[in-house]
Amino acid sequence: MQPETNCFIACDTPFESADIVIFGAPYDSTTSFRPGTRFGPSAIRSESYGIETYSPYQDRDLTDMQIFDSGSPELCYGSPEPALEQIERHTAEILAADKIPVMIGGEHLVTLGAFRAVTEKYGNDVYIIQFDAHADLREDYLGNKLSHACVMRRCHEIVGDGHIFQLGIRSGERTEFEFAAKHTHMYKTGISGVSFDCIDEIRQYLEGKKIYLTIDLDVLDPSVFPGTGTPEAGGANFNQLLEALIKLKGLNIVGADINELSPHYDQSGSSTVIACKILREMLMILHE
Repeated sequence: MQPETNCFIACDTPFESADIVIFGAPYDSTTSFRPGTRFGPSAIRSESYGIETYSPYQDRDLTDMQIFDSGSPELCYGSPEPALEQIERHTAEILAADKIPVMIGGEHLVTLGAFRAVTEKYGNDVYIIQFDAHADLREDYLGNKLSHACVMRRCHEIVGDGHIFQLGIRSGERTEFEFAAKHTHMYKTGISGVSFDCIDEIRQYLEGKKIYLTIDLDVLDPSVFPGTGTPEAGGANFNQLLEALIKLKGLNIVGADINELSPHYDQSGSSTVIACKILREMLMILHE
């Protein structure tokens, strides 16, 4: 793999020495409302130099970690399947070298490509932790089964019942919530707002199991994070998401992604900087 010259801050360890490999998935062809997530990976890399490598929350530093940024494969726009296949191949190459893949989206559909590669390596007994505003459990969206509105439904078809833990959910069709009641562990957001108190319970259940972590940044409230394609009121604040994320440290997370930043919807640049900090903290919980 070739290094990304404009890498995420401090992620310039040679591939052979790295434990974690970052890559971008600049794809947004199935976006159902406001497009622009294809610009997320490049914005996160560029703006990462506005944050520190040191995390006061975890007392760790990216410079003490072995992370390689492999850039962004040039994805096929239009029909999603070729793009998903490209993402799957890139993820599989990382996994074949016994490294942890961390993908920067892109719309949430890109998770499916990476998750296919993870389950190809580790089998179907992989669990998903999903932070998101949306259930993403539709059977199809306007007749398309490969849409960011359907990504968790497609992942469910791979791993089956009880393997998906959904946190922060506050939007979806009635049929999605009915499906979740029977097939996933959904922690809905009530009228009192987002709570991640379930994290301790989830952690205990998933101890020792293989986990894929996916963070759709629209789990954050639009007042905190307006730079996304489908903003949903009633979301989490930065500290709530950060605290929940840090509580996952020590679990066997074998792959992860962060997605749905559309940087140009927030001209202040704050949303991109928040995405950078969330990615920094995610990398630190993956590293021993």
